[in-house]
Amino acid sequence: MRRLGELEAEIMDRFWRWDRPATVREVVDDINEHRDAAYTTVTTVTSILFHKGHLTRTRDGRVWHYRATASREAYAAALMEDGLGASEDRPAALAQFVENLDEDEIEALRKALRDVGRRAKE
Repeated sequence: MRRLGELEAEIMDRFWRWDRPATVREVVDDINEHRDAAYTTVTTVTSILFHKGHLTRTRDGRVWHYRATASREAYAAALMEDGLGASEDRPAALAQFVENLDEDEIEALRKALRDVGRRAKE
């Protein structure tokens, strides 16, 4: 999975935070509270995100309503999986990854591993 570009990430951030269908106009208006973004540019990038599978859309009259297909966490996990896939030695890549974690992240990883282990036993 390719990492999102700057505007793609900015658009997806809205859908992930809002966790509801939204129109391009809503996204543009929110982005424009922080910086200028052209409606046509946001429309084009939103359409690209739809065609890449990051968004679904439904039509309401003449307006498309878009929604994220997966959570921000699922997207991050897919990026990590792709990163691991780039290595010929997955255990070494995992070890290198863990070396870069802080204590809170290591504890979160331990908890995640325990939770996955419990679910696997069920």
